[in-house]
Amino acid sequence: MAVAELIFDGKHGVGESPVWRADEASLYWVDIPAKAILCWNSRSGAVRAWSLPEMAGCIAHIDGPRWLAAMESGVFMATLADDGSVNTELLAAARHAEPGMRFNDGRCDRQGRFLAGTMFLDMAAAKAVGVVSSFDANGNQRALVDQLIVPNGMAFSPDGRTMYLSDSHPTVTTVWAYDYDVATGTPANRRVFIAGGTMAGRPDGAAVDADGCYWICGNDAGFVHRYTPDGKLDRSFAVPVKKPAMCAFGGENLDTLFVTSIRPGGVDLSDQPLAGGVFALRPDVQGLPEPKFQSLIP
Repeated sequence: MAVAELIFDGKHGVGESPVWRADEASLYWVDIPAKAILCWNSRSGAVRAWSLPEMAGCIAHIDGPRWLAAMESGVFMATLADDGSVNTELLAAARHAEPGMRFNDGRCDRQGRFLAGTMFLDMAAAKAVGVVSSFDANGNQRALVDQLIVPNGMAFSPDGRTMYLSDSHPTVTTVWAYDYDVATGTPANRRVFIAGGTMAGRPDGAAVDADGCYWICGNDAGFVHRYTPDGKLDRSFAVPVKKPAMCAFGGENLDTLFVTSIRPGGVDLSDQPLAGGVFALRPDVQGLPEPKFQSLIP
């Protein structure tokens, strides 16, 4: 059984959106409440951080130092400078249903379109005002899925023709699969992939491996689960924290599963002192390269 290895004790309030860059042998991710993008170099072990003007729920690589960051007021191009500064340019303003919202989980599909979901910040309110939208390089956005409380768990099958999406709110905890039109970037034919209440933990961030299996973080339960394409639980891996948040494949052979986590405030953490850390698992499977955003902007 693979054992989770701590690679960075970041004590992140909400560590999210890990993205592996093979050209740098580095893992990038965000700490949402800290308004930061971080980077861990696997060769040196060095960690760098860049401060953002707003909370970022998810990121996607464009090229070189340029990233997309889905923040509170919109989707931005963020250029990370060597001196630790960040230049941000608005690509598309958010179309929030009401004040007090931000972007949450998101990523690029296999064709390089960027998709991200929004949520109301006060989860206790359970407002189903979240929307998953797609964004192109010209700043155009299109709403794809609505009436979500906490959109999460977005991932795509190896051929890009199946999109997975969850609502991780405690009242929903369901993962759906959609037929995904790779030509138009449109999901359709929603069906339940993992029924609410049937997995250990709430479904949080996800990844898909080279076999087409779906990896989902079991938030509140301290597991990362692997489901086969037909929705059967294949195996579960424990992590030393209760709230794993998102996972991503990386490493030289894409055979390492990196897992970010949450350090909740106002609770006793004596039984999980590493909460908010970033971990690495080697589950003896291979992942897929994370698609870059297909930018038309020079």
